[in-house]
Amino acid sequence: MRKVLFYSDVQIPYHNPLQVRALHHFIKEWQPDEIIIIGDFMDYPEPSSWSKGTRLEFQTNVLADSETGKRVLADIRRVHERDISFIEGNHDLRPRAYLSRYAPALSESKAFHVGTLLDFDGFGIVEQPAFYSFAPGWVATHGHLGFTLSDIAGRTAGLAALKTNSNLVMGHTHRLGISGETRGYDGRGTTYTGFEVGHMMDVRPGKTPAYLKNGMANWQSGFGAAYVDGKHVQLIPVPMKNDGSFIFEGSWYTSRKETYV
Repeated sequence: MRKVLFYSDVQIPYHNPLQVRALHHFIKEWQPDEIIIIGDFMDYPEPSSWSKGTRLEFQTNVLADSETGKRVLADIRRVHERDISFIEGNHDLRPRAYLSRYAPALSESKAFHVGTLLDFDGFGIVEQPAFYSFAPGWVATHGHLGFTLSDIAGRTAGLAALKTNSNLVMGHTHRLGISGETRGYDGRGTTYTGFEVGHMMDVRPGKTPAYLKNGMANWQSGFGAAYVDGKHVQLIPVPMKNDGSFIFEGSWYTSRKETYV
């Protein structure tokens, strides 16, 4: 039986280091067969559409933020030697999209592709397609590619599962929940399941990103896990507190262990 961990939207440098440390402690103990970083691992706020024409556009933090991202990846690798997959999110692609739009003559080098900025080759990370089949009948995707957003946790993924005719795990919404829907007749039906795996941004008082009105959003901190046995996939949403603590299968995890991100 395979174990899969879904590393939720962390959006470095806006990540909650307490939650990241606790999750890495958990990874060390649980030892999943595969970690799927489901997108928006990085935020890259400067080269974005909403910063165009503002003072933020002229800040030079892309490389510094990437160094922070590499320290987080190094900490994952310190406790986990097995497979790590990466699905690009809409924030991860900001540097290459900005360069392609405003300096296309320089974009061929792929120097500002997230895989280059974070040294995927050096860390042994495999960048997967936008829709990554991680188990029979199951797809993981970031969630920014043409799906209708719902305010109800899990429902965006549930609707996306119906749209794609597959069971689907996604990030992007920053919500944590499972939604299922069954279609059929006369006792013959198919159930499609959608799973949104939360986020690990820092939303503690005084730490929230400036773009959050009133310092609050309809988000839920956490991550996702799954047991995979052939076509059967057992999903586990794991809520996290702001201090990084959470419970998984009767064990209590905190940020107390030796990590340095």
